Amino acid sequence: MARYAAGTVDCPGSPKSVRIVVVGDKGTGKSSLIVAAASDSFPPNVPPVLPDTNLPLEFFPDGVPVTIVDTSSSFVDLLNVSFDISARGFRPEDREMVAEELRNADAVVLTYDCGRPETLEDLSTYWLPELRRLEVKVPIIVAGCKLDLRDDNSQVSLEQVMSPIMHQFREIETCIECSALKQLQAQEVFYYAQKTVLHPTGPLFDQESQSLKPRCVRALKRIFILCDHDRDGALSEAELNDFQVKCFHAPLQPSEIEGVKRVVQEKLPEGVNERGLTVTGFLFLHALFIEKGRLETTWTVLRKFGYNNDIRLADELLPPSLFKRAPDQVKMHKRNPFPWTEAPYVDAAEKTALGGLSFDAFLSLWSLMTLLEPARSVEHLIYIGFPGDPSSAIRLTRRRRLDRKKQQCERKVFQCFVFGPNNAGKSALLNCFLGRSYADNPGSTADERYAVNVVDESGSAKKTLVMREIPEGGAPGLFSSKESLAACDIAVFVYDSSDESSWKRATELLVEVATHGEATGYEVPCLMVSAKDDLDSFPISIQESTRVTQDMGIEPPVSISSKLGDFNNLFRKILTAAQHPHLSIPETEAGKSRKHYNMLINRSLMAVSSTWSCCCGRRAGCIPCVCSKKEHFCLRRLRMKNLNGLKVRTLLFRVCLSFPGFLPEYCCFEVMVEDL
Repeated sequence: MARYAAGTVDCPGSPKSVRIVVVGDKGTGKSSLIVAAASDSFPPNVPPVLPDTNLPLEFFPDGVPVTIVDTSSSFVDLLNVSFDISARGFRPEDREMVAEELRNADAVVLTYDCGRPETLEDLSTYWLPELRRLEVKVPIIVAGCKLDLRDDNSQVSLEQVMSPIMHQFREIETCIECSALKQLQAQEVFYYAQKTVLHPTGPLFDQESQSLKPRCVRALKRIFILCDHDRDGALSEAELNDFQVKCFHAPLQPSEIEGVKRVVQEKLPEGVNERGLTVTGFLFLHALFIEKGRLETTWTVLRKFGYNNDIRLADELLPPSLFKRAPDQVKMHKRNPFPWTEAPYVDAAEKTALGGLSFDAFLSLWSLMTLLEPARSVEHLIYIGFPGDPSSAIRLTRRRRLDRKKQQCERKVFQCFVFGPNNAGKSALLNCFLGRSYADNPGSTADERYAVNVVDESGSAKKTLVMREIPEGGAPGLFSSKESLAACDIAVFVYDSSDESSWKRATELLVEVATHGEATGYEVPCLMVSAKDDLDSFPISIQESTRVTQDMGIEPPVSISSKLGDFNNLFRKILTAAQHPHLSIPETEAGKSRKHYNMLINRSLMAVSSTWSCCCGRRAGCIPCVCSKKEHFCLRRLRMKNLNGLKVRTLLFRVCLSFPGFLPEYCCFEVMVEDL
């Protein structure tokens, strides 16, 4: 029969079950202790090793199921021990099995016999060093069993016996003496073991300095800020009551609130002021709870605000389905409410004159983090107290391929890849995009970087543009991945208008991007940017740039001068091109040939769908092409669904083409065409 009232632990981050492994010398009472705790009775006969014992949910007040694992007493390092193994009843074959159980344990109960001092000595000479060797990093409860057999004349207390051992082995959480025969503290052994798992001391409190650990302090300060609704730096009576109800489901009486303030004020005068309990007082209260052994109070508070045993936000707070997306989909904040102190965010947004962030820059950084690291973005939203379902803060956009098919885009955040050779002006372009003057630009960089800002469109809502600078040396690595362009809405190619070699390299990069897009299906709109317009252009630059862009089917280069601050509405043009994903897509010569060939196949399929006859006489099964040329399609095998439909699902055939300049005469090959 359980001695404790039932309860529940339903907070994110709290353990859902506890597994306790019992080890110790043979004959110390491991199995009898387990049976006595589970059944409230002393077993006259027990097997050498019990099967796993499951305690019911209501057995302990936290409502967490507990599994107790009994072990054989043969757990000894057979290669290193010096005492007689057979005399102690050890079986070598059980060693690995027990070691595996210990690795899967949430807590360990280590037993010794109160009537046999040598078993106590074995704790520090064998068991505790062996647990360290196995890297068992869980709480350890030392249980002195068979208390009823100890010599009553012994004047040595448990504290005197265990203090040196606990000082040497800090992993020991507590020590307790018990008797299965007398039903004395048998259940308490496992209650304390469970408690050390649900409410561990280690993450919260530094025993040597007798102070809260830094991570615990940060978490409690965050909780204080979230509960300080009026932001006056103190928790009023109303705010303390709201905090109490949220964490413990019961309000505080006025006399209890006054009692809390009085305790704090007596020990720490600055912990209370005329407005209520300060953050210093809040931290003092929790340190006091821990010192008095009431760790469950602090852990209940932490878990109600989403923390796990490592004092990190629990994974359960982040819906896994929220982050399943195709490579060409984007996650955007629906509501954009942390300082970003590391790459790529630290220098990615426009700063005010005082070095702060404007409102638009603040929202832009949230958009950038959501684009690059959606899970981290949601984690920060939760951290600053986002009140709703985290799923409601993020919207998954339509895939870019569908945008191209529908010839329109629903995005509000666009990512632009900025390519170009070294010293072409890419870095200067990104810096000016962030509102920095040309004189303040630190110069070019060999590292990839981001810049994000809001772009105003006339007669339209503001859009967020993310510019990602791709160093010249980083392009080959980028193209090594099939999905490298999946996240790109538009590619910009910057070149130095005064340097012909810069123009040629930018053109090569344009062809590489176009070729990669055609090969992978991730084709993107492209735009050429002629930078350093304040310098004299190289000869025939205008003619060359016009010819190349016309040949590839994109807009002529946009001329800019970062030095003069003349950007020719470049950022709006980038945004406009990104919002029309079916336009400004460059085509290579190979791509044009492939497109022409596919068109030829499509037209032939239309002929097949309307007629099925042999009319050329050259070869059985041939039909004439619908174009003016006299090609013939020799059909060897034909399998299709919905023959008269506009969309042929699968077609496998052999075709002979006589098409000068395209394929050798009567060249036979097989092709597979899907979803034409």
